[in-house]
Amino acid sequence: MNITVTGVGRLTADPALKATPSGKSVAELRIAADRRDRDADPVYVDLVAWEGLAETVAEHLAKGRQIAFRGRLDYREWQTDDGAKRSKHEVVAEEIEFLSRPKKEDAENGK
Repeated sequence: MNITVTGVGRLTADPALKATPSGKSVAELRIAADRRDRDADPVYVDLVAWEGLAETVAEHLAKGRQIAFRGRLDYREWQTDDGAKRSKHEVVAEEIEFLSRPKKEDAENGK
């Protein structure tokens, strides 16, 4: 069973591009999305993009950029170097649309 997730939010940091031991590109992104109640804390979502999409987002996206995304919800477990067990839910991105830039970036680019 796949659970499809769609959303809109702003990147909380620049995408982190890495390579797997087999050489595949993977980018990790974290976004903050506003709730309907503007006074409530935002929802944070971890996204993962692979291969060509990973390279594209790493090259063109930066902290503060608004994106729309669609992907599948995934659950991942791993063990840290010191032996601690970790787990998390994340969205494996299938599509990422670049939306508005941060106001500061627009001003620097004369927009």
